[in-house]
Amino acid sequence: MSVQLRMSEHIVPLRIYITIFLALLVGTGLTVWAGGHDFPGSLNVIIALTIAVIKATLVVLYFMHVRYSSRLIWVVFTAALFWLGILFALTLSDYWTRGWLPIS
Repeated sequence: MSVQLRMSEHIVPLRIYITIFLALLVGTGLTVWAGGHDFPGSLNVIIALTIAVIKATLVVLYFMHVRYSSRLIWVVFTAALFWLGILFALTLSDYWTRGWLPIS
């Protein structure tokens, strides 16, 4: 006796893919434009990371279909982001405290 499992797939209209693609192209253009300017202070890093996070969010939500996925996928995605945050915190805590070490 075989059991057939049917997964319902969300069909995304082509218009959404084209819109997201154009938004990613605009984001890439903004990245190139921002890379050619020298903003005051650490604003260069903030602008570059903001554009990168927005582009990565669009890719994850639409091209990886997380937006239309089940709650379990959202839990796994949130756990992955939380783990990434822990790794960044540990790495940065090591990096920021290296000035305290005496130079041999």
